[in-house]
Amino acid sequence: MFQWLKRYMPRGLYGRAALILLLPVVTLQLVVSVVFVQRHFEDVSRQMSRDLSREINLAVAQPELAEPLALGLRTVQETALPEADERRWYDFSGLVVTQTLQRFVTGLERVMLPDDNDVTLYVRKGDVLQEVSLARRRASPTNAHQLFVNMMVFGVVMTVIAFLYLRNQLRPITRLAQAAEAFGRGRHAPYSPAGAVEVRAAGHAFLDMRNRIERQIEQRTMMLSGVSHDLRTPLTRLRLGLSMLDDAEREPLERDVEDMQQLIDAFLDFARGDAHAGTAEPVDPLALVETIVADAQRAGRAVSVAALEGAGEVSLKPAAMRRALENLIGNAVRYGTRCEVSATLTDKSLRLRVEDDGPGIPPERREEALRPFVRLDPARNQDKGPGVGLGLAIAADIARAHGGVLRLGQSETLGGLRADIVIAR
Repeated sequence: MFQWLKRYMPRGLYGRAALILLLPVVTLQLVVSVVFVQRHFEDVSRQMSRDLSREINLAVAQPELAEPLALGLRTVQETALPEADERRWYDFSGLVVTQTLQRFVTGLERVMLPDDNDVTLYVRKGDVLQEVSLARRRASPTNAHQLFVNMMVFGVVMTVIAFLYLRNQLRPITRLAQAAEAFGRGRHAPYSPAGAVEVRAAGHAFLDMRNRIERQIEQRTMMLSGVSHDLRTPLTRLRLGLSMLDDAEREPLERDVEDMQQLIDAFLDFARGDAHAGTAEPVDPLALVETIVADAQRAGRAVSVAALEGAGEVSLKPAAMRRALENLIGNAVRYGTRCEVSATLTDKSLRLRVEDDGPGIPPERREEALRPFVRLDPARNQDKGPGVGLGLAIAADIARAHGGVLRLGQSETLGGLRADIVIAR
């Protein structure tokens, strides 16, 4: 029943903590203010004004008593009568005073409350108009605002102190989230557990998990280095043996050996996790796209730049991103006749798009195509060239290492596959 409220709530931890801190304080101040104004301030003002009304009636009836009652009483002309009552719009006690005096003072014509010090009344007795002046403190409390001022001042001071303390408690959680995000993007950010006991426990658990993952990656890399050496040795012997054969028999076998070499290299690169290698640095993605397309054109591929929008730099791993785009371009020219590359850089995201005019991938199989060692027939088959189904998987892994995602769709301009690498800034 409170789902509609979520879109109005702060999304950050600091915003929610501030809301939890401020909401009770503001609510308490409002409740105290309303209760005080309605049950105390108004009642006291009404009682004082009612007592004052008796004194005014007595002074008007017997003018000689005006001075002992500390009231100023004098007769004025009709032209001195104001057109309407006077009261400042924020003078809420003045509203109570006016209503009470109009109810209990006989012959009252006007009530003038120009400030917090003076009250002027115009009272008619028969055909005579009289002006009554008195101090405002006799009609309503003069220091009632002090409660509101003290409450607001001390409420703000205590809220600031509480927020500073709360910020110190939330900072370790923020640092833990930043370290986890950096590790998810392939960076090793320094982090040491701090804060409350529960936050320290979460921090130590994160450090243990990060260390186990890094050890696993290191062990896998060492194992694959040995596998790579063991596989390249027999392939070298095969090449030496094939060099002894006639040309007609040697060339097909050498192509098979070369395909095996490329497949092994692709598998080892993917297994090593090269997407996480290297250090992120500020890179102009539009210039990077132009360079990659120019290199592909020099290699004889039908690749062109469709559109480059935006300007600025993004924190990227240039070598890894180049490999991701080269894989997408290689797939595009392998299964289509031409390829277009575009890039859009905004304040919130970077989008790198590669489109081709090939057969594309059915929507129901696009998620499957991102998995390693998956070939899709007839759209993606081995007859189109050597491959083990790692091109899209490597590109997706690199996109995830940058905190982004690889999305597949259908090209609206060329009709084939559309591959988007979207990275949040």
